[in-house]
Order: sequence, then structure tokens, then C-alpha cells
Amino acid sequence: MSVTIESPNYAYPARSKGRRGPNLEKAGWIFMRASGVVLIVLIFGHLGYNLLWTPGGIHAIDFGFVGGKLAQPFWQWWDVLMLWLAILHGSNGMRTIVNDYVHKPKVRALALGAIGIAAVLLILLGTLITFTFHPCPEAADPALLPSFCASL
Repeated sequence: MSVTIESPNYAYPARSKGRRGPNLEKAGWIFMRASGVVLIVLIFGHLGYNLLWTPGGIHAIDFGFVGGKLAQPFWQWWDVLMLWLAILHGSNGMRTIVNDYVHKPKVRALALGAIGIAAVLLILLGTLITFTFHPCPEAADPALLPSFCASL
């Protein structure tokens, strides 16, 4: 007795052999692997510096520590690269899930658009905050500033 299993009906079919142009699914697959490896290095470097190599460990992390760290271009770029890769990696993962499980084309397009808009907004806002952060703004009320700003 043999049982025949019908071919599943995928919401987003695999690339056909006769199709021309760039293979975006393959590029997304490669990006996920490469960004995952780079993210591991960035995240463990971030945690290692903040928790292991900083005198005082976790107890030294406060507003002043973050303000001082974000005043250095090396750490600004480190954090921005980590932010960009994390958001792009997560967005690509969500895109894959939507393509696998959302069967209606209009709903899929809406979900993918929402993921894209959220990713762009988070990248723009996170980058803006990282490069414009200043813990001691000049026009602020001194009573509202942290104590270390008085010594600057």
C-alpha cells in the first residue's frame, strides 16, 4: 500500500529555473548567516567591555558611563553597526516568516510594508540618537543635569 503526498501549496514559491535577475532569497539567506556571525562578535564585544573590562563591572554603568562611551567615535560606530545589523537581521527574519505563513497577497504586502517601514524608522532614529547624544546640553537648566556636568 503506497501513499502519495501532494506537493504543498507554498505562499511564496521557490525560485523557478527560468527566472532571470538577482536571487534575493539566496542573498537574504547568506545575509542572515553573515550578519549573525558579525552580531555575535559585536554583542559579546559590547558586553565584554561594559561588564568585564570596565573597572567596577556592572555597578559602574550609569548615565555618565553611557554618556562618556557615546562621546567616543569608536563606540558610536560600534553601537550603530550593532543596531543596523540587529534590525536588518530581525527584519529579514520577520520577512521570511511572513512569506512562509501569510497566504493572501494583499495581507502579505501589507505586513512586509509594515516591517520595512518599522526597520527604516528604527535605523534612522537609532542612528540619529547615537550620533547626536550629548549628556550635558548647554541650554539646559543646571538643576536638571547630572552631577558630572557641573565639572565640565
